[in-house]
Amino acid sequence: MALVIIILFSSFIGYLIGSVNTSIIVGKLLFRVDVREHGSGNAGATNALRTLGKGAAIAVVIGDFLKGILACLIGRWVFGELNPGDGVFIGEYMAGFFAVVGHNWPIYFGFKGGKGVMTSFAVAMMFSPLSALICLAVFIIIVAITRFVSLGSMVSAAIFPVLAIVFNEPLYMVLTGVALVALIIWRHKANIERLVSGNETKLSLKKHKEKE
Repeated sequence: MALVIIILFSSFIGYLIGSVNTSIIVGKLLFRVDVREHGSGNAGATNALRTLGKGAAIAVVIGDFLKGILACLIGRWVFGELNPGDGVFIGEYMAGFFAVVGHNWPIYFGFKGGKGVMTSFAVAMMFSPLSALICLAVFIIIVAITRFVSLGSMVSAAIFPVLAIVFNEPLYMVLTGVALVALIIWRHKANIERLVSGNETKLSLKKHKEKE
């Protein structure tokens, strides 16, 4: 019963934190623009870069990263270890996972959000820092070579659970990592179709202008 309570409450807390979608807030407050109505329609850092510019994108990256960290910290501090000394933090895992769910389907913004990549990276950093940093390096290399953010996101996400196993992380954490990977890939299904057809948009550091 205690485990059920931990899962429910940490998931709820994580979801509410994750639903604070930075790109939507930055766009509406500073630019009077809803990023979901421009570019790819995605409420994330890449579309913020394309639609609002570099400064807004940096703010979105920071916000999306911090909310993932905050959700995990609250889950860890409030609910602690599953059993004293075992290093298994179910509250942290659930809060982190549902922070990503909240980012993707934010309750405050009509359940239309982003793809959760940056928030997932923050959660991964809390789960297994070394694994997450290796994933970041893979992401940077892939994007630098191909300029496809979606490809870098999916490939780097996919190797996270593998690295977590290699570094002997707790099974519950690995399973949560697998769930995060599945979520990220599923949210990128349209990108996968465009990659296969050769129509995927490449990363550009320039702000795109809307067509008249």
